[in-house]
Amino acid sequence: MAEILSALRSLMASHSPPLHALIVPSEDYHQSEYVSDRDKRREFVSGFTGSAGLALITKDEARLWTDGRYFLQAMQQLSDQWQLMRIGEDPSVDSWISDNLPREAAIGVDPWCVSVDTAQRWERAFAKNQQKLIQTSSNLVDEVWKNQPPAETNPVIVHPLEFAGRSVAEKLKDMREKLAIERARGIIITALDEVAWLYNIRGSDVSYCPVVHAFAIVTLNSAFLYVDKRKVSSKVSSSIQENGIEVREYGAVSSDVALLASNQLDKDTGLSSGRNDVCETGTCEAEENNNDLIWVDPASCCYALFSKLDAKKMLLQQSPLALAKALKNPVELDGLRNAHIRDGAAVVQYLVWLDKQMQEIYGASGYFLEGKGASKKRSETMKLTEVTASDKLEGFRATKEHFRGLSFPTISSVGPNAAVIHYSPQPETCAELDPDSIYLFDSGAQYLDGTTDITRTVHFGKPSEHEKACYTSVLKGHIALGNARFPNGTNGHALDILARIPLWRYGLDYRHGTGHGIGSYLNVHEG
Repeated sequence: MAEILSALRSLMASHSPPLHALIVPSEDYHQSEYVSDRDKRREFVSGFTGSAGLALITKDEARLWTDGRYFLQAMQQLSDQWQLMRIGEDPSVDSWISDNLPREAAIGVDPWCVSVDTAQRWERAFAKNQQKLIQTSSNLVDEVWKNQPPAETNPVIVHPLEFAGRSVAEKLKDMREKLAIERARGIIITALDEVAWLYNIRGSDVSYCPVVHAFAIVTLNSAFLYVDKRKVSSKVSSSIQENGIEVREYGAVSSDVALLASNQLDKDTGLSSGRNDVCETGTCEAEENNNDLIWVDPASCCYALFSKLDAKKMLLQQSPLALAKALKNPVELDGLRNAHIRDGAAVVQYLVWLDKQMQEIYGASGYFLEGKGASKKRSETMKLTEVTASDKLEGFRATKEHFRGLSFPTISSVGPNAAVIHYSPQPETCAELDPDSIYLFDSGAQYLDGTTDITRTVHFGKPSEHEKACYTSVLKGHIALGNARFPNGTNGHALDILARIPLWRYGLDYRHGTGHGIGSYLNVHEG
């Protein structure tokens, strides 16, 4: 770790201009929550493996910011060269830089790995002391990462209509109608799940997320997919082109965004995408003169692409695909239900198997009988661990129709480990199951017709009074939330308190959200 920091500091010093600090975000070029092994730069420099966080390296300090889900994990994983900064308790990274680095300091970041929103917020904070955010021309971490994994070249797969529920043509038509309403002539789509959803494609470039590393640009007249062409078979290419989408190399997105800015992109594409009814009345030329904005989602678009556009001709607002994707169509809803039925069956099979194992190996009384249950001596030859148990759960899921893998690494945790919110058991260090300790598993799967995420907490012996009080309070919170009636337009933040009130009575809380959306054979976390 010391060698990595030393090598980075050397690059920072020789950079033009010399950098007083380097920010290493967790995100990839698409601002993804989960990233491929090649993009785990923050993990590489810090040793912290959580999915959320940000590293800051200065001439003589290294600090890591992360949220409450990861405080315990970060304390365990960070070496003494790193200082943990707790989001919500410690100053934010931009405040800390503004207050602790010299006036006119240069702070470097790879503009591909930071969103427009974040970069602009930092620039505003740095301006107070004439500090500058410097876009590095290459990623400095990549330069010191000697055995960085290669880029993924997994095949692009067409997601069939029987699971998608809506055709690409319908989705593009809706998209162009929204462009016309907002007086925009094009949109840059950078979020991987939005590209996959819009073009009905899936892949395996990121573990647990069936997405493809790709960008998309849609204009009133044309549509483009930017992807490593080695991933696209001739059959898939034909299917994509039938929908009026031109396939271009992944790296071409940079020059094409510049062309889009100067209104050159639609010229001579050789593709007519049917103009999808946007221009049925009157000519598209007249419409294009009125539609001069480029739509960019500031939360997901990287600063590198944003910097190529004209700030006066931009529409900075949430992508229209965010809501369209979150509002499942009838086919997706059926798929969601069916996937959860199969997944629920796998979890029940697992609980029955686990209950039997705990009785046979550990002499537990079993899940359905409260008591000490040491009617039988524990086995000297057999044992269950957090990892062998979670492998068995995956095995039950794998027997189900349309199974395509897990939707995130299974959290299989005994006793104190169950308090580590995103605990990831490792074969060498994981705990053994214990009939006298709580066991929590939080897991999910990817099926062609839906994505699942389910958590259960069980005890195979006699829980303590405190464990019962906690468990019952969580249950009361779930019931209160489930029974809530609320006005149309109420958001999740307003309802969240209902789940926590029973816990607050005991001075208890949890450092994470209460719920989240899930994709339709897409990301497990969705708005």
